[in-house]
Amino acid sequence: MSETACGIDGCRAGWIGVLLPEADAPIAAVTSDLVEFLHHPLAPPVIAIDMPIGLPERVGAGGRGPERHARAVLGPRQSSVFSIPSRAAVMSGDYGEACRLALATSEPPRKVSRQAFGLFPKIRALDALMTPDLEGRIFESHPELAFRQLNGGAPMSLPKKVKNVPHPPGLDERRALLVRHGYPPAFLERPPRGAGLDDLLDAAVLALVARRIARGEAECFPPVPERDGRGLRMAIFA
Repeated sequence: MSETACGIDGCRAGWIGVLLPEADAPIAAVTSDLVEFLHHPLAPPVIAIDMPIGLPERVGAGGRGPERHARAVLGPRQSSVFSIPSRAAVMSGDYGEACRLALATSEPPRKVSRQAFGLFPKIRALDALMTPDLEGRIFESHPELAFRQLNGGAPMSLPKKVKNVPHPPGLDERRALLVRHGYPPAFLERPPRGAGLDDLLDAAVLALVARRIARGEAECFPPVPERDGRGLRMAIFA
């Protein structure tokens, strides 16, 4: 059986994964339980996921090293990279308490946005799953960095979302790039139930990142990652 790369993105129903076998058609699936992708029958040896891995105890200006290094190359798309607050803030299920903890563990002091707070349950789910031993299989990635790699090192010219709403011209630009890199056009037209088209495109590009990681071709931001208090690598691969 040929090896299968897997890209995973969060979606409204939980998680969407695109499984990309070497010699077969891609598969898209949605699940509420992230672990299902690890135990999928295709057994993907490398998974790239758009969710932070590694949570710092304190955060400086611009967030973790991965966020700072990613923004430096993304130009007009740098606003797509969120600053991840401290582990204490992420672990809080109460917005007011998360803001208080974020203020106490950041320099300069910074609260948590409502949008970022909405991601915390998924960040916690991945953090609970991760161990240093899983680092050879699960890698943090970011769709806009991944699209930049496919686009010859140039950030995408159009935003994927405008005012937090999917932007059709930006989606079309990304879909066309994915087709040029081997995806069947029909696969990228209709997402599975529970996911949006933007989620499908993001998971699809992350599957290509997973393939590059498996081949030793991916770029690491930053080149020399730091580790958090649990020993988890803090790096974005693309």
